[in-house]
Amino acid sequence: MRSARVGTARRLSSFALIVVALLVSLSPAAHAEAETWSDVAEEMATVLATAGETYAAGDAEAAKEQVNTAYYGYYEKEGFEKTVMAYISGDRAAEVEYQFSSIKKAMLAGAAQSEVDAALDTLAEMLRTDAAQLDGKSDNPIWDFLGALIIILREGFEAILVVVAIVAYLVKAGQQAAVRQVYWGVAAALVASVILAWIFGSLSAAAGASQEIFEGVTMIVAVLMLIWVSNWILSKADAKAWSGYIKEKSATALSTGSMLTLALTAFLAVFREGAETIIMYAALLGRAPDSAVPIWVGLGTGLVALLAVYAAIRLLSVRIPLRPFFLATSVLLAVMAVSFAGGGIKELQEGDLVSATPVAGIGSVDLLGFYPTVETLSAQAVALAAIVILGVLGVRRGWGRATEGPPEVTAGSPTGAAPTLTKEKP
Repeated sequence: MRSARVGTARRLSSFALIVVALLVSLSPAAHAEAETWSDVAEEMATVLATAGETYAAGDAEAAKEQVNTAYYGYYEKEGFEKTVMAYISGDRAAEVEYQFSSIKKAMLAGAAQSEVDAALDTLAEMLRTDAAQLDGKSDNPIWDFLGALIIILREGFEAILVVVAIVAYLVKAGQQAAVRQVYWGVAAALVASVILAWIFGSLSAAAGASQEIFEGVTMIVAVLMLIWVSNWILSKADAKAWSGYIKEKSATALSTGSMLTLALTAFLAVFREGAETIIMYAALLGRAPDSAVPIWVGLGTGLVALLAVYAAIRLLSVRIPLRPFFLATSVLLAVMAVSFAGGGIKELQEGDLVSATPVAGIGSVDLLGFYPTVETLSAQAVALAAIVILGVLGVRRGWGRATEGPPEVTAGSPTGAAPTLTKEKP
């Protein structure tokens, strides 16, 4: 069993390295047209100044599209956003993105010229400040290493938690045969991420909004899956007869619907940020001044750390009693669902599909998917309410079954039927 787990970990880490190598070989040498990030910032500032002039001429829609050109054509496509996330912070990138959004919102609302100009000047200064920091860090091997390490840890940690929670649950439930389906879901997500990253890298800047919308929809679907699976696992924790059932039915396979649902959940957990993560590394490698070795070492170190987290949780899950483990797993997936809800709405805001209404006095916490807008916080509140309501209903159902004695359970699933009860013959 242990050797099988080690073999799986090796295959996943090797595949992740191949994914990045494939993207680098498929993508053209990036960002050769600008020697420094300050050059990119000045190009964006020029576009933003033009947007201000267009707005002054009375064409708000065209001015908004020029702001989008600065965002999609430079901030995203040139890798500026990804590099800020790697070398400065995700919170800073979110702050800049919301400044872009607020400018577009002000333009469409017919704000005063002085207000729009002030907002454009603020954004240009933010970009110049970040560029100066990046130019000081991106030429340093230590910062290259740390940037590559932070990206994989930040983007991969949530996915690892979701995958290991599902796998540990299946092993704890005596359904080891279904674990392979989850791993296939992860492998499929990595392949799909490579393909999507290549497509996004080949598209023009005008397609940037479509990328954001696609990523946002993927995350919202992942939220729904995580809520459902979290509730399903919680319902199992409240059945008193579940431990005896596991021992008796350990050889029973999950239904096809169950395996597909769990595999799809693992797929979405990895795929939701897979392509974007690969694009981040393409941006770093494209601007590596002399050697990409620190970036590869940072990526490799991060992968080893993630696999260590995976192995540690798997080993600990064997020693944790059944009920606390099921409860902890359900809570973990619920927290991930709330985090993904915030991130999904933020992606839709970047794609101009959802408006952004800032909440003053609150900062972003990118790692937790917490962003200070009415829309993102509302989505997270709805997700949390759904989790609580479904959890309460699931616990009540569990108590009801517990008072009736140990149930005879058919192969349960997130999409399948509820356990059926059979009375013993006298």
